[in-house]
Amino acid sequence: MNNLSEKSSDRSSSKVIREVDVAVIGAGTAGQNAFRQASTTTENIVIINDGFWTTVCATVGCMPSKLLIAAAGRAHDAKYSDQFGIHADVRIDGKQVMARVQSERDRFASFVTEQVEGWPADKKISGRAHINKDGLIEVNDELIKANKIIVATGSSPFIPDGWADKLGKTLLTSDNVFELPDLPVSMAVIGAGSVGLELAQAFTRLGVAVTLFNRANRVGGLQDEDINNKAIDCLGSDLTMHLNSEIENVGTQTDENQDLAAFVNYKDKDGRSRQWQGEYVLVATGRRNNIEQLGIENLSVELDDKNRPKDLDKNTGQIGNLEVYIVGDANANIPLLHVASDEGFSAGSAICKDNTDANVRLPAIPLSIVFCEPQIANVGMSLPEIKESGLEYVVGNVSFDNQGRSRVMGVNCGLLHIYGCKKTDKILGASMVGPDAEYITHILAVAITNDMCIKALLDTPFYHPTILEGLRTALRDVQDKMAIPYQSYDTQQDGF
Repeated sequence: MNNLSEKSSDRSSSKVIREVDVAVIGAGTAGQNAFRQASTTTENIVIINDGFWTTVCATVGCMPSKLLIAAAGRAHDAKYSDQFGIHADVRIDGKQVMARVQSERDRFASFVTEQVEGWPADKKISGRAHINKDGLIEVNDELIKANKIIVATGSSPFIPDGWADKLGKTLLTSDNVFELPDLPVSMAVIGAGSVGLELAQAFTRLGVAVTLFNRANRVGGLQDEDINNKAIDCLGSDLTMHLNSEIENVGTQTDENQDLAAFVNYKDKDGRSRQWQGEYVLVATGRRNNIEQLGIENLSVELDDKNRPKDLDKNTGQIGNLEVYIVGDANANIPLLHVASDEGFSAGSAICKDNTDANVRLPAIPLSIVFCEPQIANVGMSLPEIKESGLEYVVGNVSFDNQGRSRVMGVNCGLLHIYGCKKTDKILGASMVGPDAEYITHILAVAITNDMCIKALLDTPFYHPTILEGLRTALRDVQDKMAIPYQSYDTQQDGF
């Protein structure tokens, strides 16, 4: 690496110096993929990790949250089946709910641990890495000189200044909420992004009195106002939300039973000062990359005002022409598991320039899904991005309120917008809230990735009766608005 010194500092001169071709810092999804891929071309490699040797997804993210959501879905279906003539008395065992979340979470995490345990012991270092002023990695009692460094230190929940001290043990984040031994009585959730929205609805459906706060009149990161308004309408049927609210202060106090209770002082959307009181405050105000204390500046890496590395190659994670690669949540580009996986794989391939078989994956089409009910999903370009690009576009839409199969299933609340390019007859992007959003947006992602035109998509079969027929209706609307004729023996929505 062109900025690594051959000499260590006086402070570090007594430490053991180990020279390696590649050092991977962080053993989450991106780091593990980078280590595995780089190991195919060099044996002189180490991976350094501080904390658990599993992934955020398996341990505190995707999997435990989906386990909780699955339990919430069963409870909701059982409690609200009256419209089908099904009447049931539902008893929720909070301890059993959380026990299953934890045991199944541990099972998923064990698969990752098993893989890591199969790696050579001399290539794994448990400890917190710091890059000193000479560009050398200090960890435990070792000093490591690496020709190439892959930084995959992940991210951590962001907690506003002072909140941890003010809330004490009543503070929850996505890192510890799944360790609760039982379902709480009440909870405030701060933040209506994907994490806050999913957990707020799940706990609500499991009988917890939840109040969701967000400073903007927005949920799930939606940028299409019509889709956002529809999502608020659909979700508001069973979720108490205070959107456009401003948190003024948080803290704890004793309640009438002399028990410790959390409070949130806030201004509502009309500017009135109010207070919420309850058992816990779950802070879901986003995550921040774990890079600030690493000493990354000693490798000549510059960060912007949001701690994002400048000169980032989004294909490989390489920083300019340095032999430094920052991947996964650490680069704060797109903090999603499948993106971290691809970035780690590409960085692990790119670091070995003599490897003619190196496989660098191009960035995937943007795709995000929020697993609330109805689901929220976005794919491709957002509406603001399209408007800023100057491209001529149309918006095809379909409402799921009266869509055939959706109504049959009792999940008929939603709206899909597909953004079509008038010049190319191709899909620029889409945004939706509705049933089966995870599948509909995957189909659209495949279409965008493979450069399919609207006609080619409409030439594929849409089985009746399925929720996916709503996709066909939206695609037809795109064609109508672009004045491109199509032929079909069935012109009625969903083929009633």
